[in-house]
Amino acid sequence: MKKQVFNPFLPLGEYIPDGEPHVFGDRVYLYGSHDKEGGETFCMGDYTVYSAPVDDLSDWRCEGVIYQAKQDPDYENRPYMYAPDVVRGNDGKYYLYYCMSGDQGVGGYFGPISVAVCDSPAGKYQYLGYVKFADGTPMKKYVCFDPAAMNDNGVIRLYYGTQYLGESNDILAKDLVRMKGVMDRFNKTAEEILATKDNVNGPSTLELEDDMLTVKKGPAHIIPYETKGTSFEGHEFFEACSMRKVNGKYYFVYSSQLNHELCYAVSDRPDGGFVFGGTIVSNGDVGLDGRSQQDRLNMTGTTHGSIIEINGQWYVFYHRLTHKSDYSRQACAERIEIAPDGSISQREITSCGLNGGALKGKGSYPAVIACNITNGNMPHGSNRIYQHSFPNVNNCGEDRFIAEIADGTLVGFKYFEFDGCKKLTVVTKGQARGKFVVSADKDRTPIGEIEVSPSEEWQEAAGEICFPDGVRPVYLTYSGEGQTSLKDIIFG
Repeated sequence: MKKQVFNPFLPLGEYIPDGEPHVFGDRVYLYGSHDKEGGETFCMGDYTVYSAPVDDLSDWRCEGVIYQAKQDPDYENRPYMYAPDVVRGNDGKYYLYYCMSGDQGVGGYFGPISVAVCDSPAGKYQYLGYVKFADGTPMKKYVCFDPAAMNDNGVIRLYYGTQYLGESNDILAKDLVRMKGVMDRFNKTAEEILATKDNVNGPSTLELEDDMLTVKKGPAHIIPYETKGTSFEGHEFFEACSMRKVNGKYYFVYSSQLNHELCYAVSDRPDGGFVFGGTIVSNGDVGLDGRSQQDRLNMTGTTHGSIIEINGQWYVFYHRLTHKSDYSRQACAERIEIAPDGSISQREITSCGLNGGALKGKGSYPAVIACNITNGNMPHGSNRIYQHSFPNVNNCGEDRFIAEIADGTLVGFKYFEFDGCKKLTVVTKGQARGKFVVSADKDRTPIGEIEVSPSEEWQEAAGEICFPDGVRPVYLTYSGEGQTSLKDIIFG
């Protein structure tokens, strides 16, 4: 019998962001970066892969470490491996594409794109080399960042790039200060930058030879750098290239300049002609039903992911932020629908993700599966660890909980299916003296309260709460003095 699965869908102590899911054989494999719990910078761990049977997305298995940063020749200079992707070559082997970086992303734009190879999707990869031109020189045209790969009916395509707005070559040529900043960021000379007619910024693609290393064609941009007046205006590309082919069309999935959303664009060809489609998911539900950035339902920040069809159902994989920073990100996923006209509507983030429906409204759940955590003034991540107080997913050893819950904090879970549940217990500790007001509808109409008292140890507090039958959200809004931490919620 399949067990339930919730967001985040991997073990709660696991942090694999930048997810690129791929189906190989009868399993789906999640490739991504590897953050440290409570980490001090991005991607502090070696690449670790999880997989699940395509017919049971509750059964994720750790395949172990598949590749170590120290295997890359540039490890001493740049010790962290950023967002990777894996593609099956025409020879049946699996090829891992990635870029190295230093602390807080310094050196992450220097290139080249490294390549490792393995005979199986999640075996031990071995360093193969770097993407190069036919004369053997490293391919560093534009900016090598966040590579993504696809085997398009035997044609191996690589996508990569980043984009910083306001840095057109005309502006740079007249602004020495800005030019110096771009040179430092991208490790390129002024001559290299200004000689790039279509700008060093922006998403790019190239074709590879069957050796999976040598450039066969390209590279070239797939979207113009200047987006004013185009369909991309307001949702311009920032990073996180990913490409999928759906019903003969190419879907380019990317993180926009807004940074909290995964967007998509569609074209009939893989190397250009893309038209903006919309937002697939935001890790703060920004844009959904007109929600503003100021009203984000979580701390928002860097996002990266893609879409995948698994056993006949489409999903979007993305990540959420924890520990008040961009450095501890966890994999999440939601069901999506691709309409007959090819469009994808923005998907609400939930707690039930891959479950195939609502979670059962009975038994115990870790509080950190909450999909909405907000005090009404949540920040946006910015390559740092915030020091001021606001509610966040955190840990102390093996205890994982929502910390710094103060007056007015909302903790929301979506969704549970209830059938006669008349009691809710919360497990808390801290110096708070107040109550959780419980509601179970989108209007957050109160249906009961649970008193919370100070405690240095985890303690239970319960309330007689009659949940209406059916599929419902659950919201807990704290009202009172001091701060509390929430570890578990228990129905029944």
